[in-house]
Amino acid sequence: MWKNKSLSVVLPTYNEKDSIAECIRRFEAIAEVDEVIVVNNNAAAGTSAEVATTGAREVLETRQGYGAAIRRGMREARTDLVCVCEPDGTFNPEDVRKLLAFMPECEFVVGSRTVSTFIWDGANMGWFLRWGNWAVAKIVEVLYNTSSLSDVGCTFRVMTREHADRLLQRSTLDGSAYGLEMLLVTAILRSKMVQVPVNYHERVGTSSVTGDLRKTLALGFAMIGHVVRMRLRAPQIRAQRGAETSVRTTSWPCWPCWSRRSSRPPSLKTMVRYAQKRKAVASPRPTRLVAMLSASGLRRPSP
Repeated sequence: MWKNKSLSVVLPTYNEKDSIAECIRRFEAIAEVDEVIVVNNNAAAGTSAEVATTGAREVLETRQGYGAAIRRGMREARTDLVCVCEPDGTFNPEDVRKLLAFMPECEFVVGSRTVSTFIWDGANMGWFLRWGNWAVAKIVEVLYNTSSLSDVGCTFRVMTREHADRLLQRSTLDGSAYGLEMLLVTAILRSKMVQVPVNYHERVGTSSVTGDLRKTLALGFAMIGHVVRMRLRAPQIRAQRGAETSVRTTSWPCWPCWSRRSSRPPSLKTMVRYAQKRKAVASPRPTRLVAMLSASGLRRPSP
């Protein structure tokens, strides 16, 4: 529990058998963490046995891909705050407190692995990955007019429950680029977001993506293409949120009998009849409602 808000940690796993138990225990030792959810994404043999030695809850997601696993974990978590991290030994679980420190003012807080003073010896953050992530981050920063960004690939992040639901409604990717999609949707929705440097260590085992230069290059170009495509779709996504907000918040204080039943307003004819019953039209001077109807060219229906 953090400031009276419950916190779940989602850990997707595929090839982290040798590091996942230690990662879970470190998260469980943090007082602010209420639950650890492990999403088994067709993980290596023996992973479930390692998870069973801890207090984490394991769920199975058979649809392959980082995005599919994260989305399953976000749906499973019903706490006020949701943290997403990878259990491969590259992150310090204790850094979650760095991210939580910004939650009173933000809806989405994401880590950054490209700050040199936080990159430990042996970490897979050579010049190509470091400057590649930085370059794509700056493209996003310019195209989406976001707060300062220095990394688009960090998978350590914390968000509110409400923001997690908004992301799930708009998610389209199942693969490794889903972390970027989360970032882009957050920017499109103009949600409050900030990036915080986190420690980055050597990975335990081999990554299924960044351990191969060809896969890394392919993922990088795919991410740039996704940045451009999402920018072109930004007005549609933003309008979609506006429509949802209007439906959720619209009320009709002058017509209380409808505000409790439906988010849809009553018809003009019904409004005039209601006003007549309240003797609002009986006055010698036209009421504001009748004046609005006259200005719009609509005729007042007969009683």
